[in-house]
Amino acid sequence: MGANMTRQPVRQALISVFDKTGVVDLATRLVAGGVVIISSGGTAQHLRSHGVSVVDVADLTGAKEMLGGRVKTLHPTIHGAILADRSLASHVDELSDRGISPIDLVVVNLYPFEATVADPNATVSEIIEKIDIGGPTMIRAAAKNHAHVAVATDPDDYPGIAAAVEQGGTLPEERQVLARKAFAHTAGYDAAIVRWFDRDDSLPGLLPLTLERVESLRYGENPHQPAAIYTERGAQGWWREATIHQGKAMSFNNYADTEAAWRLVGDLSRPGVVVMKHMNACGAAEGATLSEAFGTAWECDPKSGFGGIVALNEELDEDTARRIIANFVEVVIAPGLTEAAANLLASKKNLRVVTARFPEMGGLDMRRVEGGMLVQYRDSLATAGGDVPAEWRVVSERTPTDEDMAALRFAWTVAGHTKSNAIVIANGRAAVGVGAGDQSRVGAAERAIVKAGDRTVGAVAASDAFLPFRDTLDILAYAGVRAVVEPGGSKRDDEVIAAADESGVSLVFTNKRHFRH
Repeated sequence: MGANMTRQPVRQALISVFDKTGVVDLATRLVAGGVVIISSGGTAQHLRSHGVSVVDVADLTGAKEMLGGRVKTLHPTIHGAILADRSLASHVDELSDRGISPIDLVVVNLYPFEATVADPNATVSEIIEKIDIGGPTMIRAAAKNHAHVAVATDPDDYPGIAAAVEQGGTLPEERQVLARKAFAHTAGYDAAIVRWFDRDDSLPGLLPLTLERVESLRYGENPHQPAAIYTERGAQGWWREATIHQGKAMSFNNYADTEAAWRLVGDLSRPGVVVMKHMNACGAAEGATLSEAFGTAWECDPKSGFGGIVALNEELDEDTARRIIANFVEVVIAPGLTEAAANLLASKKNLRVVTARFPEMGGLDMRRVEGGMLVQYRDSLATAGGDVPAEWRVVSERTPTDEDMAALRFAWTVAGHTKSNAIVIANGRAAVGVGAGDQSRVGAAERAIVKAGDRTVGAVAASDAFLPFRDTLDILAYAGVRAVVEPGGSKRDDEVIAAADESGVSLVFTNKRHFRH
């Protein structure tokens, strides 16, 4: 009895939805509970066609729809019924004087603006027509007055609302949760419209960012850090469209490492394989077959590969799957997999097996700083400019062979996806030593040389940024490296070039840097 006293009975409900999912069941239950349904346009027609009794908005307002349906619910009769504060006698008296009955429930969802924008064939006029006006106005009105009115924007909430009405009405805490959800819904909708207007502005003055939680994660980078993964409103990342065929749920670190591996392997020639650990490659290779590429990539640094991510840029076959399961890895991701490969991988029940499309190039890259965000265009290895060997500049006396250039191109690609300071040593189309994330460039080279061991002899090397001193080139040459690619641009380029010539090393400048912090 006491709980019922806090419930707000629902006597009138306004329903106006583009997405008709679940609306007939909701309206049927409401009518069965004695609720009067107010509606208009396509929603009214849809409900009537399913036997639901409806009062037309036009019959309440005395005003017909106008401007081809652009104006239907924008009327004082409707908004007065939604916005009236029932705790104020003046509001209640004014409604009575005007012959207006309060609306206790507003069920509205909006025109599919984002879906229309995503359609490459949509015209500007079609997109403009999908900017909803009446819907957001009703949603915001109901959410503002949530002390008395419940608002539903999500069909998933319909069963709970219907049950509440059947129990005597909605509770204050229920209405507050729904109101918060409603304001988030309209905020995201408006943000999508702003993003569309800003489509040709790379870094607009106001950058609206609306994120929706997709999944709560077990924890973040460490067990004491709560975490979740969110999607940007209106965006579809590869991970949202991916299929996880087996294994444990993806963790925070799994997502981060898999994203890094997936972007790198997408830049390799096919067939190519990447082994990733802590967002740095500890193995990468291109081969005649996928199985060969995996074997060569794993040989780069098998100790670091333990518990890592394996990314493949071709359909995963049985032979490659057999080689993978001989090692411990956390995630395998590929654009597809054969049935035989899937059956083999199933023997490792905790192994996460993912198929997905490759990430799109470009877009914005954001990094949180206290009170704000650092925003830049995402770095990518382009198909022109400083990432293409045909446009590189040989600055040494020794000219690299075609074989050298192919290896340098491969090493440059891996270095461009490696944390700075980065030095990647490659033999042919396979990394044999990766020095990543070192505070000094010569330190990165020393680490790569140690990893590569005697495989450095006859190899090539890539540096993600210019060599500030000749020391890095000197130690690479001493270890047996025969060709180096780097951006150039140091004040001491002449000294570095001289070091290359003294050692008989080919030196190539790209005039493009790929720092990665």
